[in-house]
Amino acid sequence: MTVLERQVTAEEFETFLKSPGNQDRLFELIHGKIVEKAATEERGVIALTIGVALGKFVKEHQLGRVGAAVCYKMPKDRFNPRMPDLSFNRGQRSVVREGSVPQMPELAVEIRSPSDSVKKLREKVDYYLANGSHLVWLVFPNKRYVEVYQLDGDMEVIFGDELLDGGDVLPGFTMPVADVFDGV
Repeated sequence: MTVLERQVTAEEFETFLKSPGNQDRLFELIHGKIVEKAATEERGVIALTIGVALGKFVKEHQLGRVGAAVCYKMPKDRFNPRMPDLSFNRGQRSVVREGSVPQMPELAVEIRSPSDSVKKLREKVDYYLANGSHLVWLVFPNKRYVEVYQLDGDMEVIFGDELLDGGDVLPGFTMPVADVFDGV
């Protein structure tokens, strides 16, 4: 759902987020439009399920960090901070404590909610991959599958007992797609 109809810069968006009425809500800025993300129980359960598996793997292998609802913004793009449901970045750079991470994540995970259009989600995939992400997972709870997009343009759809894997971004990470939907 678009919140304001006029185009907003990333700086104005940061101020908007700090308003008392907005602090417990999730928003993204997409092409200068403030869009509220639906925070459903289903999305939260799926995000936690994937996040726990990713976090455990990343910690065991000391690969970097996994985050939930982290805001990312390309330094020269004033209109597109992005907030994937989950993200992963390699390495041990300092944690950003205020504002957006000044890059896109290496892995972005978006979980479709009933208010998300497939077209808009795939536009997010294109943005992530065009701006530095190497791998994007689109999770579709209603159909119980995951679309996997890679930097080289490959895309595959994974169902049921097939394995979701980390590819070149998280070599060795696997998770059955059926496990993604455990509890929902």
